[in-house]
Amino acid sequence: MISKNTLINLAELEELVERSLDKTTLEPSHFDYYRGGAADELTLKRNCQAFAEISIWPRMLVDISKRDMSLSLAGQAIDMPILIAPTAFQALAHSQGELATAAAAKKLNTIMTLSTLSNHDIEEVAKAGNHLWYQLYVYKDRAITKDLVARAEANNYKALVVTVDSPVLGRRERDIRNQFTLPPGLRAANLEKFALGNIKKNQNDNNKQDSDLASYIASLYDTSLTWKDLEWIISLTKLPVLVKGVLRGDDAIKAVAAGVKGIIVSNHGGRQLDTTISTIEALPGITAALEKGNSSNSYREVEVLLDGGIRRGTDILKALAMGAKAVMIGRPVLWGLALSGQSGVEAVLNLLKSEFDLAMALSGCGNLAAITSDLISREK
Repeated sequence: MISKNTLINLAELEELVERSLDKTTLEPSHFDYYRGGAADELTLKRNCQAFAEISIWPRMLVDISKRDMSLSLAGQAIDMPILIAPTAFQALAHSQGELATAAAAKKLNTIMTLSTLSNHDIEEVAKAGNHLWYQLYVYKDRAITKDLVARAEANNYKALVVTVDSPVLGRRERDIRNQFTLPPGLRAANLEKFALGNIKKNQNDNNKQDSDLASYIASLYDTSLTWKDLEWIISLTKLPVLVKGVLRGDDAIKAVAAGVKGIIVSNHGGRQLDTTISTIEALPGITAALEKGNSSNSYREVEVLLDGGIRRGTDILKALAMGAKAVMIGRPVLWGLALSGQSGVEAVLNLLKSEFDLAMALSGCGNLAAITSDLISREK
């Protein structure tokens, strides 16, 4: 239904999905699950709005006849600083789900991060993808965590992404209203061996104040997790570990002290605590804290990424100018997946890549190193 030649912008893409639900596998309640945020969804909106308040000051008469946006992340050479963020239950959007997304990332030579709560398991996705990272939620039963880490490592995933902003699920009112659950036939595939693939509530549970997913997380996720536990996770693997969900400079310093190799500035797409600061507003405080940190773990050695609100190539330019090495996108990938499977995800990635290339050219940047802080300023 979409291609790189028909897709104009990502805002229109979400609107197209909403108008075309009857032509996709997405139920209205599942569309709400993907697009929704916490409470009044102020942080969800703020993630996008904050980018509009940053101005670009382009350089002129710079030779931009050759432009290069390639880079290395966690030791992997990729073609662009646009990565795919972990998003759960992708088979709601398309039967191939995470397999299609992984194949699209492979086609464009970038990184896909697989969610713990994927509908296709670690092993299946490893066969479809290339540069793969694995996102980890930590369960009360530490044997589950050990198993997931070992499986990711054994299947050639290149990094672990530990999500730290979800000890409990945020109050997602769309999901409460819709009583979100997975349809028959879809399960949390990575947890089948522990008999935890089914997220449905007990039939006798009459509590309508939570979705099935919120109840599932409340019963299984480890709410006692601390920085010491992060050190334990890092000790389980030789893979580089990134921590996702950091918004404060002091937490960034603690993460580096625990041994992480990267920090993903994220507020979970505005889906956890509403009125939380937007990610692009949080980024300067984190990069500043890291620059002042322990010299043996300087900012230059810690790779900082950002997700939340990326909808334009100019957003990517602004994030990189403010200190991020790359960005991650979530919802737009799901919209492309819902409409056209792998080719839809490719169209989304190609559009952002093309917009970013144009932003580089028009701001006088021939490569990523030229994207420096003097290119931007905040509106007063």
